[in-house]
Amino acid sequence: MQLFLRTMLHTSDTIVAIATPPGEGAIGIIRLSGSHAIAITNAIFRGKDLSQQPSHTLHFGRIVGGDRVIDEVVVSLYRGPKSYTGEDITEISCHGSAYVLQQVLALCTAGGARVAKPGEFTMRAFLSGKLDLTQAEAVADLIASDSAAAHKAAMHNLRGGFSHDLADMREQLIRFSALIELELDFSEEDIEFADRTQFYELIGRITAAALQLVKSFGLGNAIKNGVSVAIAGKPNAGKSTLLNTLLNEERAIVSEVAGTTRDTIEEALNINGILFRLIDTAGIREHTTDLIERQGIARSRDAMSKADVVVYLFDVALYLTSDYERTDLLQQLEEFRNSGTTFLAVGNKADETTLAAPPDDLKHLGSNVLLISARDKQNIQALKDALYTMITGGQVKTEGTIITNARHYASLQEVLKSLTDIKTGMDNNLPGDLLSLDIRRCLHYLGEITGVVTTEDKLDYIFSKFCIGK
Repeated sequence: MQLFLRTMLHTSDTIVAIATPPGEGAIGIIRLSGSHAIAITNAIFRGKDLSQQPSHTLHFGRIVGGDRVIDEVVVSLYRGPKSYTGEDITEISCHGSAYVLQQVLALCTAGGARVAKPGEFTMRAFLSGKLDLTQAEAVADLIASDSAAAHKAAMHNLRGGFSHDLADMREQLIRFSALIELELDFSEEDIEFADRTQFYELIGRITAAALQLVKSFGLGNAIKNGVSVAIAGKPNAGKSTLLNTLLNEERAIVSEVAGTTRDTIEEALNINGILFRLIDTAGIREHTTDLIERQGIARSRDAMSKADVVVYLFDVALYLTSDYERTDLLQQLEEFRNSGTTFLAVGNKADETTLAAPPDDLKHLGSNVLLISARDKQNIQALKDALYTMITGGQVKTEGTIITNARHYASLQEVLKSLTDIKTGMDNNLPGDLLSLDIRRCLHYLGEITGVVTTEDKLDYIFSKFCIGK
């Protein structure tokens, strides 16, 4: 399959791209890969003859265009197949001027190289067997990682942890599939090569492993994309003060005037390696004649509906003294529960009361309610801990495989459906040829994750999301 795709995708030409981000920097890198990478680089390089140099060496010299010196550079030389793509690779490290980089890139394309598409270097690594598809996708995840947990999850997959899990499943299924299909050749003799008891046990083990991976996606999605947290509540509940306290900076304007916050403000907070995207919303009240405030309230409700977690802030001192405020809050929290919204009810301004614990009529919420003082920074760590526990269950075990990719999640769901069909077929004593169809379907979706089974269109879609130069 990969050899066929390699031919179809025309990867015999030499590609080039700037591998460093746009903008000025101390160093910029132009990367080439392909059968003519060394020759193209050698033609514009003045130093040692690169064609005569061994792999994995560095060479100082100048890049020239005609009689004009473009820059002094260091060229890294990697000969295939011992390179990232499996092909000959050169990397030209020059000064990070955008002008210099473009000049060197132009010389490379004039020498016969083609500008690479997004992710094309990593696609070539996949097609040459240097990486499977889960490892290739982990490269993009590693580049995009912006927290410790995201980094660990990407590194685990890049090192082949997830691939090993899937390969083990496929190998065991293939072994039993071969035995069952062998039975078809001896159907008239009614010979059974595959031990059905062992097969039941195998299906049970693979189902448990696949189910655990599917369940990890909620956490994996939070690790990869962050957790959106809407800080909501009535005007003057202290939402902007809480945002500033959590961020430890004056990010939002704080005022005693109700309705000061007119629009949502979004900032990021890292809690134990998980990125939480905090959204400070406009205060929610039913009656206002201010058109702009009404638009802000509408946006607040929209942010609440889309958030992974709603931190609903209320003035606990007002709650204790006003029957209306108490009834209104209880109704709002009941709406959250009925709609399945994940929420924390946070009583602010606890420093203005003598309460040491939530009021009795809120204790039924358990760990979903706590008291703080955003102004005096009381119990803020408890709020962070509550958010972290709500998302992770208390601890992120990134040493094991955590699914962070929606494509993997979708394929694993199909794997589970196939495994259910296999078990149902065995329960009903289906013949081997029908069981084989379900097993092949299961193998197909397992192979689709790692790229053992894939198509050109799917590869184009996956690698198009990579950055250019990688």
